[in-house]
Amino acid sequence: MQRTLIAERYRLLESVGSGGMGRVWLARDEMLHRDVAVKEVQPPEWMSAAERAELGQRTLREARTAARLSHPNVVQIYDVVYAQGSPWIVMEYVRSRSLHEVIESEGPLAPERAAAIGLKILDALCAAHSRGVLHRDVKPHNVLISEDDGRVVLTDFGLATFDGDSSVTRQGMVMGSPQYVAPERASDGTSTPEADMWSLGATLYAAVEGRSPFFRRTTLATLTALATSPPDPAKLAGPLRPVLTGLLRKDPRQRLTADDVDRLLRRVLDPTVKPRPRRLPRPRRPESATTQQVDPSSAPTVALDPDGRPRATTWFGRGPTERLGGSGRRRVAVAGAGVLAALLLAGTAWALNRPGGDPTAVRSTGPSSTTRAAGAGGGLLPCQAPADAVTDTVRETPLPADEKYGLTSGLTWYSSPFGYRFPAPIGWRAYTEAAGTTCLYDPDMERLMSVEELPAPQADPVGYWQRQAQLEQRSGRLVGYAEATIDGSDLFDGGAEWQFDFLDGAGTTQRVIRFLHNVGSRAYVITWACPVLDWDPAVVRVIRVGFRPPV
Repeated sequence: MQRTLIAERYRLLESVGSGGMGRVWLARDEMLHRDVAVKEVQPPEWMSAAERAELGQRTLREARTAARLSHPNVVQIYDVVYAQGSPWIVMEYVRSRSLHEVIESEGPLAPERAAAIGLKILDALCAAHSRGVLHRDVKPHNVLISEDDGRVVLTDFGLATFDGDSSVTRQGMVMGSPQYVAPERASDGTSTPEADMWSLGATLYAAVEGRSPFFRRTTLATLTALATSPPDPAKLAGPLRPVLTGLLRKDPRQRLTADDVDRLLRRVLDPTVKPRPRRLPRPRRPESATTQQVDPSSAPTVALDPDGRPRATTWFGRGPTERLGGSGRRRVAVAGAGVLAALLLAGTAWALNRPGGDPTAVRSTGPSSTTRAAGAGGGLLPCQAPADAVTDTVRETPLPADEKYGLTSGLTWYSSPFGYRFPAPIGWRAYTEAAGTTCLYDPDMERLMSVEELPAPQADPVGYWQRQAQLEQRSGRLVGYAEATIDGSDLFDGGAEWQFDFLDGAGTTQRVIRFLHNVGSRAYVITWACPVLDWDPAVVRVIRVGFRPPV
């Protein structure tokens, strides 16, 4: 097979692995001139023609399922083709060893190393579960560790399905590795996020113990032990033991949640680090149930917790969306409204702490009566969405005569009334606020952007963002603050960039990046916020370098 050309595009170079259902090849994409991994699906000889057709259907589903997931800890699927009578899956090539290979060559891992790997697998599973996708075959063989940078990725979504859809496996046919299959799956084929969490526990057990928790000489003996016996005692787990015990409970209702696992794994790495909150996905609803009619006149009162923190809310009843339809009622996406509410509440909370901040602002009943929270560039987003805001649509415009810098598809140049211009997404809504602030949001209110003029340049831009980050961390108002970086910038007259993740009121992980640019006697802050699964580095790069100050 070596050097064979698949689909007149992918040239096989060498075999890099094999399993019960196929072989993986290192290949060269001769169209895009890059290395890829190509999985050749090889049905077992005992399969009937109907079962082989069913396997082909499941392979297509694997590609569709995995391609929907864009996450650094999930192997990216590029393509699926048919050649030589079999399906082939083209995916990202990660020069790596599997966790199984690492254990085989190095022996059991230290609990701290296993915990670090476990957090990455948990990230991948949470990303998949939030999209309604189940993996169903989490095991050390499907966890890859990059030899270049140590990146951990979860691969082989060949058994993955969407919740409530078992059309690609026969009734009574349990797929997966017996040593890592949850008890309920082995008994009746039940697949749930909790079953994936059990498999995560078995994988971490193998990482620190060198073998699975129900290892026996035969498959039958393994399944019998899985059904009738507790897991073998973990002798080398140390601080990881509570995670293993909590995940390997036979009753899925008694297993640790993702929040629990995150907290315990982080405690293994550093007892002083606060955990990043997560949530297991809610049951999927029919498409028609994902939107609701919201009455703009019924904006929720922002309640305070006993410690004075504003409680997160899912709905934000007033704002520029009231102006869009002109009817006083509008269909608003649940998750999008939660994003806006979380951002605005966090910005308003910042006003409570800054010098001169209005301590009554956080108790307002809507943005139309709030004090503007970020007049000096602080808080998450300086836009308060007043009810009387007049919005316009960002429309595609010709390239300015003095502009040689091209834009990514979907962006255009937007000129603010305040004299500056910047790349903005076509079709978004825009409005302005006092003190030089321009606010934009997409039609579904899931992505937000702002450009704000500060009163004066910042002599220490990195310190400026460090102080803001410390303030948010101390206050506890920014739920799930994680993955934060602050770096200096050499654009214009110097500046800094602050990037982080947080959890919005709807339980969705959002990613925010804020650019501070010093420009002569002025300074500007550009903010971009969107769900982490929609994060596009190419767009962010354009926004970073595309700002143009007033002439």
